[in-house]
Amino acid sequence: MPITGHTRLTALLGSPVTHSISPLMHNESFRLLGLDYVYLCFDVKEDTLEEAVRGLRQTGIRGFNLTMPNKNKIVQLADRLSLSVQLIGAANTIVNDNGILTAYNTDGYGFMQSVKDAGHEITGKTMTLMGIGGAAAAICAQAALDGVKKIHIFARPTSRFWNRTEEMIKKIHQKTACTVILHENGDLPALKKALEESALLVNATSVGMAPHTGNSIIEDASLLTPHLAVGDIIYNPRETKLLSMARERGCPTFNGMYMLLYQGAEAFKLWTGREMPVDVIKEKYFSE
Repeated sequence: MPITGHTRLTALLGSPVTHSISPLMHNESFRLLGLDYVYLCFDVKEDTLEEAVRGLRQTGIRGFNLTMPNKNKIVQLADRLSLSVQLIGAANTIVNDNGILTAYNTDGYGFMQSVKDAGHEITGKTMTLMGIGGAAAAICAQAALDGVKKIHIFARPTSRFWNRTEEMIKKIHQKTACTVILHENGDLPALKKALEESALLVNATSVGMAPHTGNSIIEDASLLTPHLAVGDIIYNPRETKLLSMARERGCPTFNGMYMLLYQGAEAFKLWTGREMPVDVIKEKYFSE
């Protein structure tokens, strides 16, 4: 559709963003539904996020997505927080209603939908989650809300999100029946035990993302056994070193492509009030 004086702006803020498929999926959805919107990418780092948000608010932007490294700081800049953001402490979607910015988090929903798309049912089971950043927090909270029995989280104790994660775990224990245990990354015996009892391992860190494709959050391939499904929220490359290692060990694997699709569909609905044509978008942009 042509850009007009009435076209509503939506966007992605993060760094890097040049690899993102979000503009394709959103702009094609706008076109298919005849909506006068456009979606653009802006390379915005955390130290310039506040200035960027201030400017976008003034432009009357309808809303925007946040990707790494901005999902945590945006919570401090929003006017209102959804319930999920209050629990998680991170957001990936902003809706602008007449200058009032409301923060949402659709990452957890997107992840749980991607697990189902991959053919796995983890309700009532145990999972292991690597990382405690914004995406990891969203996945943890949504998994707990959706009935996962136990979640082992592994992260660096020096992480600036360690204390926030401890607070989130307290809230999860208050609001759900899920047990969440936070471990230090270096605790290899705990990691081995956690993976032995888990149905699903998820890398929710940036380790292995292009251009650093030679890295893996799990270094010892012997920890990966065929009973374990392995997911990686990274989608560039489509198969990270972790997923390659897991596949070679006989584990079913899936990447972050469908998480991106379904979290995007939720954001699309928040901005437009319409359902994204997911089947068409999946076929056009997400088929392997």
